[in-house]
Amino acid sequence: MNTEVLKAAISKILKSNQQIAEKLQEVTHVLEASISYYDWVGFYFKNGDKNELKLAQYTGEETEHTIIPFGKGICGQVAISNENFIVQDVSEQENYISCGWKVKSEIVIPIFVNGENIGQIDIDSHTVNPFTQEDESLLEFVCREVAQLLN
Repeated sequence: MNTEVLKAAISKILKSNQQIAEKLQEVTHVLEASISYYDWVGFYFKNGDKNELKLAQYTGEETEHTIIPFGKGICGQVAISNENFIVQDVSEQENYISCGWKVKSEIVIPIFVNGENIGQIDIDSHTVNPFTQEDESLLEFVCREVAQLLN
């Protein structure tokens, strides 16, 4: 993974003249296509005033988890904790919402606008223990760039 090339590509997408939804969709495609163990990439955002997340743009298999209550699953926990959550083996997590039998690991990074957690990027992998500090740093960069777009 060449993170500098990916960061440049993502910055270019987010600065393009496309609509925000199109930009986010393209970011999910680039990440999923560029990193072999990123099997599902999606954005969830706070659903209005409700204490739940709503699925926005994503790339990968369809999911029934289009609404996730705060506190439920990895994404729901990040909505409350406001912290990155890396699960190298989902079978070891009690509060995990299964998106399919193929998913073995997950990383979720929150997106902050004006200090408020407004959403997150969620990555599922069909590989156990794939995520490194490099993944976390790259996804934090993506979230900062998306936050500037949404600010």
